[in-house]
Amino acid sequence: MARTNSTMLPLGTPAPLFSLTDVVTENAISAAWFIDKDALLVIFLCVHCPYVKHVQDELAKIGRDYAETPLGILAISSNDAVQYPDDGPEGLKAMAEALGFKFPVCYDESQEVAKSFAAACTPDFFLFDAERKLVYRGQLDESRPKMDPPVPVTGASLRAAIDAVLKGEGVNPDQRASLGCNIKWKAE
Repeated sequence: MARTNSTMLPLGTPAPLFSLTDVVTENAISAAWFIDKDALLVIFLCVHCPYVKHVQDELAKIGRDYAETPLGILAISSNDAVQYPDDGPEGLKAMAEALGFKFPVCYDESQEVAKSFAAACTPDFFLFDAERKLVYRGQLDESRPKMDPPVPVTGASLRAAIDAVLKGEGVNPDQRASLGCNIKWKAE
């Protein structure tokens, strides 16, 4: 595991196009899937990362809390499943079902989607407004695994951004990078 910060893609960047398959339902998921949503949250995650495990219950809670709102949520794993088999479709499906995720979870086998988002770590968060312009990228909250003293996982940073964009308000541009395991890129 290499501790890696998110790249902090410039605010205002348009949401990249994507087309992936939900590992649970096998539905085709693309930007059009979320056309009726006022905002779109894209989460890069994986099964084995201790940073993701640290926040996975909060990710499930965010899915439940915003299920009846105009927020679309999509989770993507882009890790090389040859090197990290748990992060492939079967492991993702088991994770999504065990945690009760209320949003699609997709596997980015080609890793092209992660590259188009400039995703760097797991977890990595990208929030887009109704025009699909990036309004938030960065941390879930101030908590990290094995902090002494521990800081509770609340999702406060991400939730504040989601709530602002859903109210049609500006999102605070003072944003802190996410920290997690690097995405496990395929050997070239």
